[in-house]
Amino acid sequence: MTPQPYRILVTGSRDWNQMDIVHGALATACFQNVPAVIVHGACPSGADAIASWWVRGHRIIGLTEERHPADWRPGGRFDRAAGFRRNAHMVALGADVCLAFIRNGSNGASHTAALAEQAGIEVRRWTA
Repeated sequence: MTPQPYRILVTGSRDWNQMDIVHGALATACFQNVPAVIVHGACPSGADAIASWWVRGHRIIGLTEERHPADWRPGGRFDRAAGFRRNAHMVALGADVCLAFIRNGSNGASHTAALAEQAGIEVRRWTA
């Protein structure tokens, strides 16, 4: 029987720029629990982008990436709640740990971390 991958949910501010902190957190979480899947919101900047770059840079057997971009413009109209719905969906899919990189009190990352805690998921926070 193949073990289920260790699910690491990454949430973070769009303007998070401390690559070394994200890299270190992922390395600690992943190398103890392979195979692993890194789950994130596919934001093109900040913590999501750093996590995605980290996954692509590591050729570890069993390491995969699961991207969940928000649908900001369903039907062509801007939807302010799209990110919050996406975050709730990622938490509902389950994770073993949530790594939260929160800069300037980011509403989205704080929301995701709070939802993860409510779901019984261990949350590790870094703030800037």
